Amino acid sequence: MEIPIIETSRLRLRGWSLADADAFAMLNANADFAKYIGAGQPINKAESWRVLALLAGHWVLKGFGLWVVEDKKTSNFLGRVGIWEPEGWPGIEVGWGISPDYWGKGYATEAALAAIEWGFTYLDTPELISLIHPENKASKSVALKVGEVYSHSQTVMGKQCDIFKLTKTQYLQNKKN
Repeated sequence: MEIPIIETSRLRLRGWSLADADAFAMLNANADFAKYIGAGQPINKAESWRVLALLAGHWVLKGFGLWVVEDKKTSNFLGRVGIWEPEGWPGIEVGWGISPDYWGKGYATEAALAAIEWGFTYLDTPELISLIHPENKASKSVALKVGEVYSHSQTVMGKQCDIFKLTKTQYLQNKKN
């Protein structure tokens, strides 16, 4: 499957390759990045490789997934963003994760908006959700900026999450305004 490339004013969202393994491992080894993801702990290079394979494989199995986020000018690896629905998830999620080196620059919001547009254009889904750690204020801020609203709290895979959601109807209304 060929993963679509999306470009925004500053970013390129593209598919995964083995060349991303080292940069992705560095991101996953960062304690600040890992704090609100999964077990809340950094992961080693071998585990990071398995996550990369999972993210690449999601595209093959479901026809959608997470992209690499890179700076268009420098091609620097900034993180990941996209649409996915792992087994056991409560819905199709738009998720983002940007390297702490690039926090506060609006990259997560810009990338998430592009992923949401792609999701509502190409997937037959009435809504997208985001699973956010209850203490992750920055991610909640991104969710609100992209038009999501808080829905409820839920335990997913043994972890407490705040669920934010955006319906396709609301997305289309927001685009008009």
